[in-house]
Amino acid sequence: MIIRPRENWFKMLFIWKGSVLSHIIPQLLLVLIFSILVTWLHGAFFSYKIPLSPVVFTLLGVALAIFLGFCNTASYDRFWEGRKLWGALIIDSRSLVRQAKAYLPRSVHEEFTQLVIAFSYALKHQLRGTMAEEDLVRLLPKQLAGKVSDRHFKPVSVLDEISLLLKGQLDKGEIDSIVLMGIDNNVNKLSEILGGCERINNTPIPFSYHVLLHRTVYLYCFLLPFGLVDAVGWMTPIMVTFIAYTFIALDAIIDEISEPFGTEPNDLALDAMCHTIEHSLNEQIGRAYTVNMVNKKYYYQT
Repeated sequence: MIIRPRENWFKMLFIWKGSVLSHIIPQLLLVLIFSILVTWLHGAFFSYKIPLSPVVFTLLGVALAIFLGFCNTASYDRFWEGRKLWGALIIDSRSLVRQAKAYLPRSVHEEFTQLVIAFSYALKHQLRGTMAEEDLVRLLPKQLAGKVSDRHFKPVSVLDEISLLLKGQLDKGEIDSIVLMGIDNNVNKLSEILGGCERINNTPIPFSYHVLLHRTVYLYCFLLPFGLVDAVGWMTPIMVTFIAYTFIALDAIIDEISEPFGTEPNDLALDAMCHTIEHSLNEQIGRAYTVNMVNKKYYYQT
């Protein structure tokens, strides 16, 4: 996810990184070339003048804008729900480690903390469909990392290990059942976050919406030159390309943010949030934490 300070109005006109313009240039060029051809032929097709009035496109544009607004709202709701879930993950992870520091023996603080951190990384990799083994080996003991890596639902496996650690402390008499219930309540919150993220990831916006939106946007853009050529003349390619940019760009943004856990520039910053959790939780238990961003190495010092 791109996070940058707000630029002045002039610089905003030329910002490239984080814009969807780089993804839609081929479509815009195709619209531009088609508009130039229509203008050159004065809106005729095989000597037949296509009679399309600008009024028709005004009405169609209003309907298309409403539909784009609906799809944009649906996509942004998914993006914002994902952000709230990951924000809750940061809060609940800190609460868990705070409880562990207060009620669990010091000997298990580090093990407990690493399991909570491993959960966030396992969740990130599951949502993105990437391999979690490297992070699990870095965070967990070798045998445990291998055990979790063999599972399909790795975040669930990590939660199981957290529960087993807590049960072991209960069996040893290190904590009582009331304390266990309090800590387990926050573990259940992690499970709820996992379920919420899986719901977003596994239930995309219905495909028929995307098909209808794409067809309507492109049909509108390719018919628009016929409606404008008599009214604006040689300015038709410029006006059509600009209008196409607004519709096609919004269509591309809707596609991008409807899957908030991906790696596109405007998707959620899962890497940064995992690093925040790791840094914050290790700091809570007194481990200095630094990252060498050149080779992605992590260093700890008790």
